[in-house]
Amino acid sequence: MFKFRGPSTVGDRLVFRAIVNNTFQKSVERYESGRMDIPSPAYNQYLVARTVYSEPVFQDENEKKEIIPKTLQERLKKNCSCTSRQAYLKLKTFFPILDWLPKYRWKEWFVHDLISGVSTGLIGTLQGLAFALLASVPVGYGLYSSFFPILTYFFLGTSRHLSVGPFPVVSLMVGTVVLTMAPDEKFTMLSNSTGLNKTIIDTVARDAARVVVSGTLSFLIGILQLAMGILQIGFIVRYLADPLVGGFTTAAAFQVFVSQFKQVLNVPTKNYNGVLSIIYTIIDIFANIGKTNIADLIAGLLTFIVCVVVKELNDRYKHILRVPIPIEIIVTIVATGISYGANLAGKYNAGIVKTIPSGFIPPMTPDVSMFTEMIGSAFSIGIVGYAVAVSVGKVYATKHNYVIDGNQEFIAFGISNLFGGAFSCFCATTALSRTAVQESTGGKTQIAGMISAFIVLIAIVALGRLLEPLQKSVLAAIVIANLKGMFWQVGDVPRLWRQNKWDSVIWVFTCIASILLGLDLGLLAGLVFGLLTVVLRVQFPSCGSLGNVPGTDIYKEVKKYKNLTEVDGVKIVRFTSGIFYGNIDGLKSGIKSIVGFDAIRVFNKRTKALQKIRKLIKKGQLRTTKNGVFTDAGTDNEAYEPDDDDPEEAENPEVQTTEVEIKVDWNSDLPVKVSVPKVSIHSLIFDFGQISFLDVVAVRSLKVIYKEFKRIDVEVYIAACDDQVYKKIEECLFFDDTIKPDIFFLTVHDAVLYIENKKKFSDGHDPLLEKISLMQDSKDPPEYADVEPMENELDAQEEALRRLAS
Repeated sequence: MFKFRGPSTVGDRLVFRAIVNNTFQKSVERYESGRMDIPSPAYNQYLVARTVYSEPVFQDENEKKEIIPKTLQERLKKNCSCTSRQAYLKLKTFFPILDWLPKYRWKEWFVHDLISGVSTGLIGTLQGLAFALLASVPVGYGLYSSFFPILTYFFLGTSRHLSVGPFPVVSLMVGTVVLTMAPDEKFTMLSNSTGLNKTIIDTVARDAARVVVSGTLSFLIGILQLAMGILQIGFIVRYLADPLVGGFTTAAAFQVFVSQFKQVLNVPTKNYNGVLSIIYTIIDIFANIGKTNIADLIAGLLTFIVCVVVKELNDRYKHILRVPIPIEIIVTIVATGISYGANLAGKYNAGIVKTIPSGFIPPMTPDVSMFTEMIGSAFSIGIVGYAVAVSVGKVYATKHNYVIDGNQEFIAFGISNLFGGAFSCFCATTALSRTAVQESTGGKTQIAGMISAFIVLIAIVALGRLLEPLQKSVLAAIVIANLKGMFWQVGDVPRLWRQNKWDSVIWVFTCIASILLGLDLGLLAGLVFGLLTVVLRVQFPSCGSLGNVPGTDIYKEVKKYKNLTEVDGVKIVRFTSGIFYGNIDGLKSGIKSIVGFDAIRVFNKRTKALQKIRKLIKKGQLRTTKNGVFTDAGTDNEAYEPDDDDPEEAENPEVQTTEVEIKVDWNSDLPVKVSVPKVSIHSLIFDFGQISFLDVVAVRSLKVIYKEFKRIDVEVYIAACDDQVYKKIEECLFFDDTIKPDIFFLTVHDAVLYIENKKKFSDGHDPLLEKISLMQDSKDPPEYADVEPMENELDAQEEALRRLAS
């Protein structure tokens, strides 16, 4: 326990010496027994002897440092000055390749990167074809999307293990925009080749338009990502919490599954977009399920089963297999051969790839007129793509002991999507499966990524046409087989529920919203709901009463710990959040619950009791001594029934009398039948140790709370207030003629010791007894008769704050 300025009295010094001797003796015994390495409560005891610090006393003894803010000229000079070394460091920041490439260990790492690059390139080629179906563009453009973004990321990216290219969730979001802006209905035309007028779709014009839409969208995403990287707002991804991302990607996996399931069945369906589009698609699939193509269904089911089984074996025996079995490559080669040899397209009308362009197409000019129509979707797709890439990149950066720069990643992906959009690519990010293969097969740097791009290049230039007989249902089955990890995220919900129910609710809400509303609106709804839960958690924090751990300066919540002692006549209130306009009512309710009474109600009841006492004094039915103490026996004051005003109260208001000062013990029996609530405390301490911020409304409300308790003789103190919070309290004009800074203490224990010392050395006045000026013959209302006494004070404070703000 603290002592007032150390053990000054003889008794204090004897106690101090005895404790020290006892601790020293136990230390010697522990040393002799060879147990000095085992800590014990006795060995770890310590004593503190210092002044009890209020805020003004501490400020007097410890002068604050004068912090002079830098002028705008000084900050510009610091940030805009440039030396050759600073220029080189900035260049390395913008081109991370200048940092890691000179350190590359060619003899040790190149073979690993070569094996990793070949494996990743083969998988990336097939995933590019498959994910193009999700983006609703011709499959050949999936190869471009697996090639061009890697070239720029090689120079600009800070992750050494990301496999840059298409990702199913992002591809599906791109496909939603493409189908919205270039639906089949826009490209219908009449055909009379059979002598009958028949409406058909001009697939050539449609595919060309969709390529323009996807390329323009990628270009716009690149602009937005680059702008966010330059403006250093990579922090925005922090608002995409893990539960939100988990629920969103699981919903996206479900959407991908539905979109690819109709490819496996090869049934005719309409393209739906917007709210409840997934429901309409499912209804349409089952309405046309009788038109299922059996050849596509069998090929898709066999592909799915084989891929899932082999992937499970790869995962189970990854400690034995140096390189995972490239089952997608094997299945694709076999399926292409069977489809070509059996002529499945001609005999069974199976849906095949048909055309994969060889070589490259000329760069395209984005259609700027589409920007306004797609900017909302571009923003959400860009954020999702960036969040997925950075999340995966951080996992492998932590594993391999290097750091990735979030803002530089924005710039890297922004330029990659700008470059890719010019070459008709759709938005690039990373795929979890490809990145896992690149890392697990020994990839060390982005040289593995460049080698994988070279493998895709071979497919574009020479081998693409060989895959034209491949059934689309096989590609769809490969996509579905890669969704396993996303679907297994459902298992996170019970774990989150046990750990934090709010996170579990965010996960479920985001998942359901993304399924029903669509991915873009679902992501926005999940983000807003996540922020709303933060507001709710701040608005309804816990408010607890603290007790002292005997023999220490430690205070804990009385409800949570046993053997705590509460200081007589003192209540200590801890509020576990910043205080602002949204939760100030919660603070007031918590205070009322802890102290056991409402200060306003107590004041009003006392006022009403005084009116009745004055009436009895006037009539001579109540006598007082020269000290102002009641001598007549009072009536029982235990009931809390409401009482009405006496109709005689307003009679004869003009009578003049003399003043008599008396003492009223409000917790004893009163000589009138008025139920005045008992006030069992004389001091109230607010523990501000967990208060991180205050607003103007909170400071005004605290001022009102202080005065409400003060007028019923309950002293209010504030302890453990942070310097910034204390400064805000000063700026908001909390202090005035009645509220002084000396009610602030450095710790709760300082405040408790101050109260005990004040009570111990007081002049004998009992703080529970109120001195009230009564008029024996007058019926003028006593002081504080108005139950709304602070409006003028608050108006003056508002006016002062307005002058300060202006």
